[in-house]
Amino acid sequence: MKLKIKKESLYTYAEPISFSPHHVRIFPRMDLSVKVEKVVFSTLPDADVQYRQDIFDNQIAYCFYPKPGSTLSFDIELELEVREKNPFHFLLESTGFKIPPEYKPDRAEILAPYLRHEGSCKLPEPLAPTVARPTVETLVNFNYWIHENIAYEARLHGKPYTPEEILKKGSGSCRDFAALLVEVLRQNGVAARLASGFVWEGDKAEKDKRASSAMHLWVEACLPGAGWIGMDPTNGVLTDHHFITTAVGRNHEDVSPISGVFYSSKPVEHELTTQVRVEKTA
Repeated sequence: MKLKIKKESLYTYAEPISFSPHHVRIFPRMDLSVKVEKVVFSTLPDADVQYRQDIFDNQIAYCFYPKPGSTLSFDIELELEVREKNPFHFLLESTGFKIPPEYKPDRAEILAPYLRHEGSCKLPEPLAPTVARPTVETLVNFNYWIHENIAYEARLHGKPYTPEEILKKGSGSCRDFAALLVEVLRQNGVAARLASGFVWEGDKAEKDKRASSAMHLWVEACLPGAGWIGMDPTNGVLTDHHFITTAVGRNHEDVSPISGVFYSSKPVEHELTTQVRVEKTA
């Protein structure tokens, strides 16, 4: 299928301020199932934009702003051809048949940051570590439990809640769902990372859409033999060709679509307006 994606973000400030360099992570990651046919990115006209790959192999725009200003904009337009992908099309090595998996020593060394959990969060029984269990069935159950037991709320700004806060509140946004699942997987000995990007939600009713006006956040689990497998607890599914990944990383800061700060000698009122449109064109 073909997708057209348009994202517009505008920061407005009550008076001119200075900007730090900004990292922009809204470009599709290399994937054999995704062909990028068009990409148009723009920010302020006087910006120096440098395209780089970060330590996670995310494609980023590193933007420098030489002059103060009262607005800051980031716009991207993408046209993609996406091949159908079965999220269950993988084979596990014998060391990955059960949770927790057994990572080979050289892999475990690389995956150590993705296995490090908070540890202070007491998980409910269906999510807590216990005896060895079948891998795929267990991961599907984790994903489904969070989807069914945590209510969705639209929350466009702010850092993710901690796993303790999510469980106590019983509700959260997609980044809160993802933060909880990462903690669950890591406590169960599964290497996990965050992934952000765009989602085409098809013909869902508007009330059921959970990524229609903002970028989405989900989780990837590393399984022996299968590599990184995408899991979206917000929608209770494993990720397929409807998910376009733009960044992966250990934590929320690593995958933030836009990161940077502004400088001023006093507090300045500011506002962010953003809009995302993902349309199937063929």
